[in-house]
Amino acid sequence: MSLRNTRVPGAVVLAIAGVAAGSAWAAEPAKAPRDIAPLLKPLRDAHDMPAMAGAVVQGGRLVALGATGVRRRGSDEPVTPADRFHIGSCTKSMTATLIATFVEEGTLSWTTTVGDAFPDLKGTMHEGWRAVTLEQLLTHRAGAPANLDADGLWGRLWAHAGTPVEQRRMLVEGVTRRAPDPPPGTRHVYSNAGYAIAGSMLETVVNRSWEDLLRERLFEPLGMASAGFGAPGTKGRIDQPLGHTAAGNPVELGPGSDNPAAIGPGGTVHCALGDWARYAALHLPGGRGGGVRLKPETFERLHAPAPGEGQAYAMGWVVCDRDWGGGRVLMHAGTNTMWYAVVWLAPKRDFAVLVAANQGGDAAAKACDQGAWALIQDHLRRAPPPK
Repeated sequence: MSLRNTRVPGAVVLAIAGVAAGSAWAAEPAKAPRDIAPLLKPLRDAHDMPAMAGAVVQGGRLVALGATGVRRRGSDEPVTPADRFHIGSCTKSMTATLIATFVEEGTLSWTTTVGDAFPDLKGTMHEGWRAVTLEQLLTHRAGAPANLDADGLWGRLWAHAGTPVEQRRMLVEGVTRRAPDPPPGTRHVYSNAGYAIAGSMLETVVNRSWEDLLRERLFEPLGMASAGFGAPGTKGRIDQPLGHTAAGNPVELGPGSDNPAAIGPGGTVHCALGDWARYAALHLPGGRGGGVRLKPETFERLHAPAPGEGQAYAMGWVVCDRDWGGGRVLMHAGTNTMWYAVVWLAPKRDFAVLVAANQGGDAAAKACDQGAWALIQDHLRRAPPPK
């Protein structure tokens, strides 16, 4: 059975521990999550992944967690459920959720425009960008480019030695010199640049970096102690999983082990699967609350697909229907070509599954998709029937 109708176009373009083994959180803190490594191991073997990890959330509780494989191909250092995996474009919903906290406070609104946020760029910004809204950026309907090759911008971002905030400002200046294409609001075009612009708008209005705000408003309140940015681990050590190319070659930590921080809001978060599950629970009816409180109507806005032509995409979520989910489900995949991750949320049945591998490419995508389906089937066999 196919878990999804289409692959997230930009998830493949993205060039995407706080929870110890045996721990649980929320509703039943004394009950250890079920070990799902035995379900993932055959798929890791079949697709020749260095490592895979997964988690299952039922409402506000981590019910299953597991990891199998090694941190670096050719080494014998095993992964653990507390190890950190890069989640690529699955970062996008985190950026949208972070922005939602400022919308509820009145610091921003979904209709805040690029022109509002960057009045100092009036002289260089193409007039087509001035009315583009935050909501259009977060639903990939702003006319932001699918890639950043025009005028050599992508290369300049790789070479930029400044702070992440400065990198994102360079991206904004470079992208907004050209007209949005297609015209804003007309068609879905998956764009990491659009999320970078949204992140830079937030940074400009609040005068804080996206990274600091995400830590302060999501990671710390949710107890996501393992969450960070870029490839995880310490250079020269194998203390965390390394990413691997599609051909299976390990990528040592350094400038080439992740994308430039310029597109961070579109996909540079890493975390342990148990901590990622804490975030996923926030978007389920049974897991809302805790340190991050948003109104029900805000979650509805975050989960509602934007109208118009193309992919049914909400704010950081692909929206589709699946019988196993009781109807509407949310998903996203992410990769920086050296890792792969996928998350599925079934709000009507109040559960989520998350799977990640420390390798990129088509084999990793298949391994994670099949892993997610195996976890969904296993969970549904064990879960009480829906009321």
